[in-house]
Amino acid sequence: MAQGAAGRCVHCPDDGGGRTLADMSTHAKRERLLLADLLEAVGPEAPTLCEGWTARELAAHVVVRERRLDAAGGIVIPALKNRLDRVQAEFAAKPYEELIQLIRTGPPKYSPYSLKQIDEGANAVEFYVHAEDVRRAQPDWTPRELDPVFSDALWSRLEKAARVMGRKSPVGIVLRRPDGQTAVAHKGTPVVTVTGEPGELTLFAHGRQEAAQVELEGDKEASTRALEAKLGI
Repeated sequence: MAQGAAGRCVHCPDDGGGRTLADMSTHAKRERLLLADLLEAVGPEAPTLCEGWTARELAAHVVVRERRLDAAGGIVIPALKNRLDRVQAEFAAKPYEELIQLIRTGPPKYSPYSLKQIDEGANAVEFYVHAEDVRRAQPDWTPRELDPVFSDALWSRLEKAARVMGRKSPVGIVLRRPDGQTAVAHKGTPVVTVTGEPGELTLFAHGRQEAAQVELEGDKEASTRALEAKLGI
């Protein structure tokens, strides 16, 4: 029987929200529960791949992003960053168990994230990346095998977003799946080709280069610059 990160049967009703993975009709909903399980398992003070953030702070970020749209704009708008930081700190001060439950139950009905298509479009990749932020920051982490359908979904999103994610790279970057499919993240020379499964390439493109299990082809200096590049949104 499959177990969640906290050792709970992920096919059985959740203690708080009454949801099960069998009920999850989208990748985003499944990744939401997996992220909540991981955050619960590691505890509030565990490190994450998000520089300077503990699990508590990452959980607060996830909650604010979909529940406090008045502040969430600070994620991409510098003028709103102070407000975002203040609101996020307020949520981080809440009981950790409350934050986990807010993630599990999802956004309120007034949030656009409550709409299935928006949730799937905005959160499937977001929650996958943050789940790996939690998983891979732990000393005993193990790779997660993604099902082919989800891998293809991640690749589809990556193909569309690659140029945005790689726009600040100082070198050319080509993302390549093992089957040969490619997506250009940044045009330029010298070129570094990054090969890996869609989930790993997604992490690389989101600025988690050192944690991504990929192979780089290109001269040594260019590869180093690709690894140190500021990638992501």
